[in-house]
Amino acid sequence: MFALGNAVIQYDDYRRQWLAGAVIATMAVWSVFTIQAYSRRRGRRPWVVVADLVVTCALMSMSPLIMSDVQFLLNIPLITTIWACGPAVAAGALGGQVAGAVGGFAIGLSTYLNRGMISVDLVRDVVLLTGAGFVVGMASTTAKRASVRLAQALRTEAATAERERLARSIHDGVLQVLARVRKRGSELGGEAAELAELAGEQEIALRSLVAAAPTESTMDGDADLRPALQLLATPRFQVSTPATQVMLPTATAFELTAVVREALSNVDKHVGPAAKAWVLLEDLGAEVVISVRDDGPGIPEGRLASAEAEGRMGVAKSIRGRVEALRGTLELVTGPGEGTEWEMRVFR
Repeated sequence: MFALGNAVIQYDDYRRQWLAGAVIATMAVWSVFTIQAYSRRRGRRPWVVVADLVVTCALMSMSPLIMSDVQFLLNIPLITTIWACGPAVAAGALGGQVAGAVGGFAIGLSTYLNRGMISVDLVRDVVLLTGAGFVVGMASTTAKRASVRLAQALRTEAATAERERLARSIHDGVLQVLARVRKRGSELGGEAAELAELAGEQEIALRSLVAAAPTESTMDGDADLRPALQLLATPRFQVSTPATQVMLPTATAFELTAVVREALSNVDKHVGPAAKAWVLLEDLGAEVVISVRDDGPGIPEGRLASAEAEGRMGVAKSIRGRVEALRGTLELVTGPGEGTEWEMRVFR
């Protein structure tokens, strides 16, 4: 409307009045198109914004053909006036701060090229256009992040509620049956005792699954390390984790879980089926520490070196190699009759 009002006021002084009318009509048609496009999700595409910017600059370039020299000397607004700021706002809303600032600067540059001289008003307009695009882009980025986090929080809340509902159902049914089988089988002995032991293992595994924290991730690609470690708990392997989330990059959390799984697998293979192990996860802020300790006889001196020389790469690759790839530190504490303890430190 401002551009139309300006054209009406300046119409008699224009050098080519018919061209001014054509440009105003084109601006009206293009405005209808962009409003329809930007109001729909499928219309918010980079090519639409680029086309909007190109059309705006092209219409602005008609100003030297329309306006008289006197109008330029009097600093009369170009034919597009403030209508030209639309692409900068659209670029910021779609592409963020940088896109908005670039769009605003492009409009400002086009204004300078069409006026052919620098003035205080022109510099002010360029700064305002660039700043407006940047601010709109920043607001758009913040709004998108808030929307993603809200959706994530709602999903987490729904998943937690469903998990609690299932936990109650499992506790009232399956866990009580398994506990009854374990108790009764132990009393009967013989083959029933073996079934009782299996039922006990499944009971503990199911309890660990129910008690494990829900798996969560963020828009930055971080994940909570606790759930994956809690699922490694068995009747012989105890896992202790903090009550609060331990967020790490998803790839780091996956690798650390694999290291712990390999360490527990070594307990099974080298210490025996009766061995016990304890996993402790600590969040120290700047670093995450994981300890895996067993009650076995310990690793004889030189045994790891000889195993590596024989081509057994379990410790060298699956444990030490993974920790080194994460730029962490690995410490082994062992000795005859003292068991084995691995301590992994990974810095955030």
